[in-house]
Amino acid sequence: MLRSTEPAELASSRAAASYPLVPYSNRLGYRRFRWHGHEHSTAPNFDDNPHSVHGVGWLRPWDVARATATEAELAYTHTPDAHWPFAFASRQRFELQDNALVLRLAITNTGEHAQPAGLGWHPYFPKRSRSRLHAEVSSRWEPDASGLPVRQQPQAGIDGDVAHLGFDHCFDGWQGAARLRDERLSIRLTSSFTRLVVYTPATKPYWCVEPVSHVSNAIHMAEPAAHGLVDLLPGATLEGWMRLEVASA
Repeated sequence: MLRSTEPAELASSRAAASYPLVPYSNRLGYRRFRWHGHEHSTAPNFDDNPHSVHGVGWLRPWDVARATATEAELAYTHTPDAHWPFAFASRQRFELQDNALVLRLAITNTGEHAQPAGLGWHPYFPKRSRSRLHAEVSSRWEPDASGLPVRQQPQAGIDGDVAHLGFDHCFDGWQGAARLRDERLSIRLTSSFTRLVVYTPATKPYWCVEPVSHVSNAIHMAEPAAHGLVDLLPGATLEGWMRLEVASA
């Protein structure tokens, strides 16, 4: 269902089947931002990208809090550092069902000040000869040359072969379900989040459909909350879920 990498070859999370996006999704513009009147910066974390990308959770070790044959819970505690200036605790839960994988993700503000917060997942799906995506969305964000969204355009849904889509976009107004099909599998992806990032690189053997809580780089937009970014108060928690239900094609 998802991309597979043998454990001995799993040198980084970028080769994994999926990884968590916490405390933000996609790009944070030029590694700096202002929040509640204070200037902050983030460290480079994605090759030579001028922006910081995908938060910190995908780069850090997580502790196994609980594990059975069909469930697992992982925990990560963040101490403010050069990559993110706020303290938080995060948990991931994985549950295997008869025909589905359910993932849950939460972030709790453990610091003394409100902080910007967002969540998401970055799953990789194998690209096969007839890979196809259908998702109901209302608009897409067109990026500039550096990958930051700069204008919103109407998008009357997505329905097409992945080989012909050519997307590296954030989509708004998602109805919470997407259908991924190929000659082997039919996957129904659902989530509590209302935005998708879709990445369909022509030269890679995979493609990505990423449920996220906020628009990429919402932290720099005039109204971050209107674009999904949460001003998380001390002690408060933001959480969400994703379900991948699979059947034979």
